[in-house]
Amino acid sequence: MEYQNKRGGRVKLHSILTPPSEFEHYEKGDALYAMELALSLEKLTNEKLLNLHNVAEQNNDAQMVDFVESEFLTKQVEAIKKISEYVSQLRRVGKGHGVWHFDQMLLNEGA
Repeated sequence: MEYQNKRGGRVKLHSILTPPSEFEHYEKGDALYAMELALSLEKLTNEKLLNLHNVAEQNNDAQMVDFVESEFLTKQVEAIKKISEYVSQLRRVGKGHGVWHFDQMLLNEGA
């Protein structure tokens, strides 16, 4: 929004649909399910950023192209890669005790 205002644009905020509740899904609390949802969201975000990048290119807005590339796209690709690794690991460990070890690994990464 700050960037939009700097460029003389106007920010319009719209309501966002509420995602389905975790309690409405039979796999509630399942780590693999949560990571797969997170991966889907990251991929959707990347797709939207690429669309924004294309619009900026089509309108010869080099500053916006650079802004999207430098501020978002690299980080987005890194996030997709990391969450994809988590999904692969969770598929390998299965449910139960393996998920506990996965949780411990995540805790140690943050330390």
